[in-house]
This record gives sequence, structure tokens and C-alpha cells, in this order.
Amino acid sequence: MENEVILKIENLSKQYRLGVIGTGTISHDFNRFIAKIRGKEDPFLKIGEKNVRNTKGKSEYVWALKDLNLEVKRGEVLGIIGKNGAGKSTLLKILSKVTSPTTGIIKSKGRIASLLEVGTGFHPEMTGRENIFLNGAILGMTKKEIQSKLDEIISFSGCERYIDTPVKRYSSGMTVRLAFAVAAHLEPDILIVDEVLAVGDVEFQKKAIGKMQDISKEEGRTVLFVSHNLSSVKSLCSKSIVLENGMIVKSGSVEDCIEEYTKIAKKSIGEEMKFINHTKDIEFLSKKLLVKKKAVSEKTIMFLGDDIEINISFKTLEEILNLSFAFDVINVNEELVAHFTNEDSGLLFPKTEKNTEVNLKIKTDPILFIPGNYALNLWVGVNNREVLFEIKNLLSFNLEKGSLSKRSTKIPKHSKMFLPSKWSSNIS
Repeated sequence: MENEVILKIENLSKQYRLGVIGTGTISHDFNRFIAKIRGKEDPFLKIGEKNVRNTKGKSEYVWALKDLNLEVKRGEVLGIIGKNGAGKSTLLKILSKVTSPTTGIIKSKGRIASLLEVGTGFHPEMTGRENIFLNGAILGMTKKEIQSKLDEIISFSGCERYIDTPVKRYSSGMTVRLAFAVAAHLEPDILIVDEVLAVGDVEFQKKAIGKMQDISKEEGRTVLFVSHNLSSVKSLCSKSIVLENGMIVKSGSVEDCIEEYTKIAKKSIGEEMKFINHTKDIEFLSKKLLVKKKAVSEKTIMFLGDDIEINISFKTLEEILNLSFAFDVINVNEELVAHFTNEDSGLLFPKTEKNTEVNLKIKTDPILFIPGNYALNLWVGVNNREVLFEIKNLLSFNLEKGSLSKRSTKIPKHSKMFLPSKWSSNIS
């Protein structure tokens, strides 16, 4: 029973046409219809390109997924990892029957419960209690079955005080808590969980991971888990797959897949600087980067304990209220390692007039990340919410150990930060 294949995917593909809804034109729909009644292959399946999101293609068709073959056994916890846009969510939506595949076959045994997005299957005007019954019915449970698990679901969610309040008044974290509690306790044979758990707090994430471990180990149920948190994948999953550009490039042990994912992620660290202008409200003027007071280019080598100075200028083309600037430092696994904003030092821009030149000078403390490859990205927006302008890979740097640490061995890569310390001894 344990070795029984509960989910089998054969030659699964999903094609999208860019920029439009559906196939987009009457002529394409007509050609597809004629091919179908004549018993011939869809003519548009012969065209299309890989879903490489950071390059401009020649075809208006892309393959979000292409020729996926996979078997998942009962009781396995499968980790699905890959960069943003690799096809992870598309795969889960097909398995959850939110969307249909373009080609391929999916064979599954038993009930599938999915948690893909905050509030999926919830009605905002209904109370939490009513939504438990609604969501349970959607998952195929009877009212009697839901009633028997009701107290357990409410207790696990931690939303007991608000259970008779409409869900529209819940925070996103509370909604996720309740949705996961429903999906996990209504005994699905296959539980599908997307990155949505990242919305919850640390305590709930630990609780949810513990519940998924119980589901798989004690109850023999199958879990498909998508996450960018590789430590969660490593602790929870029994096997894994790596998706890139809609294709499985690695499957097997979690350790091997994480190593492959790291190799893929390294390619994006060190890419050329990329400007993304979301509106016409602000214009980039200039930038200058210094490491330990020496000017550097967009790609450089740094050492543990070095600092970064960023001099950057923008011009406002419209009046902007509450202008915000934020920097993110990303590691090779696309994990957010550090985040700092203008508000951290009390610098605010409550009202910036039209045609104002904004010159910023930012100096960091010594960099104490674990040696490896990193990228520094800049976000410009309003109220830390509405995005105006972005610069990806403003600085890509390879951080090396240097002389700050005297240890002869390498600093462990599974750590995130280096903590300087002074040691002494008194041996008589």
C-alpha cells in the first residue's frame, strides 16, 4: 500500500497565448475547431517557446509547462522548487482542476484538497464557521463529516474568537490559518500546498509543517509542497523535483534537487542590471557604488566585513506623496537575506514636488552574510505599497571570507549570517 502510485502525470503540457485571454482571435479559434472535427492535432501546439520570463521571444505562444512526467507514491511528501515563473503554480492549478492542461494525462486516486491562494474557496460575506462548511463541501465532504471535525478545525486555526465574524474582516494571515485548517483536517488523500503559508506567522508555519508531517507519516497521505524556503522543504519533504522554464530538470532526493536549484539560481545572480519603470512619475538619473570607499561596477568581489555606499539620483516627473525607497539583498536561492528602507534612519519624503531632483546617499554597516553570491535590488514606490520604479541587480557581488574570521575551515553555507566574536582563555 505504501508503494502504491497515487498520482501519475504523463506528458503534461500547458500552453498560453501572451497578452490576451483565451486564444485571442476568431481565426485561431476557427482553425482549432476545424482541426478538432477533422480529427487532426491542434495546429497551435506545434509552435511556442520556452517560458523564459526575462527575455523577449519571437512567438506569441509560450509553454508554461512542457512534457512533464511524474509519479508520486502514497505517503510521500513531494517538494516542488524552482524560480519564480518556472511553472510551479501552473502545475498545482492543473492538479487542483483550477485550469486544464493543453496536452497530457493526469491519473489520481482519492480526494485532492488544495491551498493555492489566500481565501481560495472562501466567501467574504460569510462567517468563518460558515466558510468551513462551504469549503468542506467544495472538497467533497458531507455535513456530518465536517461537523465531526469542526471543533478540531477551529482550535487548530487559532481563530476561535472570530469564527462567527465575516471573513472579509479577517487579516490575510487569519484567512490562511482557517483555510489550511480546513484543508488539512478534512482528510484529503492528496494535499496540495503552495507558497501561501508564507503569509502566516512563524508560529503558524511551524504548526502547519508539523501537521503536514503528521498527515504523511501517521496517516499515510500524500502532500505536494511548493516553497522557496529550502529549510522547510528539506525538513518536510521525502523527495523533490526542480522546475525550470516549465520543465522538470531534476528529480530525486531533496539534497540533490536543492543543489541543482542553487546552480540555476546562481545564473540570475550576476545578470546585467535591469531597469523596470512601472509609471512615468519618476526618472532615474545616475548612480555610483562604493565598497570600502572604492568605486566598483555592478559586479564585484567583496569580503566579509566590507561596507557598501550607494549614491543614487532620481527626478520626480509628477508630485509624489510619501515617496519610499527600499533595498533587498537576495541570495542564490532567491531568499530575502536583508531589507532596508529610507524610514530606517528617519528620512521621510511626505511631499515631493514635480521636477524635484532626489539625491540619496546610503551607507551600510559591515556586511556579515555567509560567503556566497548575492544581488542588491532597489524598489521605489509610494507608501511602501504602490511600485513606481525598480532596479534589479543594482549590485551583484560575490562575498568571500577575507580576514575577519581566522578560522581555517569554510563557514557553513546553511547558516545565513556571520556573528563576529572575541575569544580569550585563561589556562593555568
